Amino acid sequence: MNHHAKGLFITLEGGDGSGKTTVMRELELALEEHGVPFISTREPGGIEIAEKIREVILNPQHTAMDARTEALLYAASRRQHLAEKVEPSLDRGITVLCDRFLDSSLAYQGYARGLGIDEVLEINLFATKGRFPDLTFYLDIEPEAGLARIAAGEGREVNRLDMESLQFHERVREGYRIIGGMYPERIKTIDASRSKEEVAAEIRGYLSAAIKEFMA
Repeated sequence: MNHHAKGLFITLEGGDGSGKTTVMRELELALEEHGVPFISTREPGGIEIAEKIREVILNPQHTAMDARTEALLYAASRRQHLAEKVEPSLDRGITVLCDRFLDSSLAYQGYARGLGIDEVLEINLFATKGRFPDLTFYLDIEPEAGLARIAAGEGREVNRLDMESLQFHERVREGYRIIGGMYPERIKTIDASRSKEEVAAEIRGYLSAAIKEFMA
């Protein structure tokens, strides 16, 4: 495989309040310093069709939504985002930085909602045609600490998932840990309870290594 031709597909995962926004900025700065062309995007969303699906999923009034419906909507949104934005960018040699990707579905719908990691993986493999990120950073933090950060943060949207119980967020964390064990090469678990500087330094180290490995 000619690594020069392809961009790197990097995803960022974590529970709510794990500091993804800050780390995303850090990754953008690091890629700029390395002179790597990139785009930043998010899931669900990133493009018009997927953003509309996001509105349906995260609407606080949609409490009747079945867990499988939720998983399928995320997968549908993911497919469109991948086909319309992610894949074309990677093919042009542009690195794609994405806030959440399929691991979110595995942790939230597969494990925390009890649909089964393998079952949710199956519909996502259909959606992505087997495309996985090259590198994933998972920001690991105690759910209490993460939720406290959200509560302290001004102006952040409170969506349907934030209203879930602490127990749900603890299951999400367990789910991520299981998934980290399934993909130890790809997923780097970062202790997000440390200072921003420590987290940034560790992430920059992994990123530099990945750029050397994939873009050598």
